[in-house]
Amino acid sequence: MSEKKIIAVLGATGAQGGGLVRSILSDKSGGFTARALTRNINSDKAKTLAAMGAEVVAVDIDDEESLRKAFDGAYGVYAVTFFWEHFSPEKEKAQAQSIAKAAKFAGVKHIIWSTLEDTRKFIPLTDDRMPTLGDGKYKVPHFDAKGESNKYFTEQYLPVTFLLTSFYWENFIYFGMGPKKGADGKLALNIPVGDRKLPGIAAEDIGKSAYSIFKNGNQFIGKTVGISGGHLTGKMMADSFSKALGQEVAYNAVPFDVFRSFGFPGADDLGNMFQFNHDFADYFCGVRDIDFSKSINPSLQSFDQWLEENKTKIPLE
Repeated sequence: MSEKKIIAVLGATGAQGGGLVRSILSDKSGGFTARALTRNINSDKAKTLAAMGAEVVAVDIDDEESLRKAFDGAYGVYAVTFFWEHFSPEKEKAQAQSIAKAAKFAGVKHIIWSTLEDTRKFIPLTDDRMPTLGDGKYKVPHFDAKGESNKYFTEQYLPVTFLLTSFYWENFIYFGMGPKKGADGKLALNIPVGDRKLPGIAAEDIGKSAYSIFKNGNQFIGKTVGISGGHLTGKMMADSFSKALGQEVAYNAVPFDVFRSFGFPGADDLGNMFQFNHDFADYFCGVRDIDFSKSINPSLQSFDQWLEENKTKIPLE
């Protein structure tokens, strides 16, 4: 039996990376094995991955030498950064550049960069439809930094696939975006998407899709692909919540400016994100085709399926 190819997975204990590691390890007859890269190899999540059969390796994403060692001998790399840990576009770009340089040094045969649009190509900094953020440099910082970082991978002439992800439905569990009880005691979904559709996906399906892309590498190297589990309006999501929770959930289309003013960390960034999704919904949904997503991930979950599995985890405050 030939030796399995190593896929080194950054953020292996996170939403995207964890799904990919589990997908690799569950495919016993596949030609790949997982190297789970994490800052803390002693965390419960890291130990769980090790118990499943992953090679768990410590990495400092801010240190190119650490990344080089972590990528050594790997066939592929899954590259993802976590903006919400530090809220710094500059730090995220520096991390992406180090990842690209380390992947080039290691000679990897395929790298997937989990990216998003640079919204400044759609809404220039001088456009006052939405506020300019980040010392006048960004419209949607957590999008723009990733999109701008695409150049680091092309500059190194890497065999790269740019993976455009979608809104995690897990945000309803962990990011406080789920339905909330109003003063009248009734539940409402309070998100600023107007009447346009928002592409969303179960985080686990990002990992499954990434694994399929690695398995069909030659087909996707040098390409940009987008994935989504569903394109849903706020009303459609509220109706699904009503059905899953067994009680009425109304949809409250919060104005973008109001959402930006909520004051929690990143509120202005997320408000701009929702407005970008809204104003360019036809484009945004178009590049995140559901049929394509199903073609590479036949077990792709719909929002209703995801809700059925996760409804008890959603805090209804």
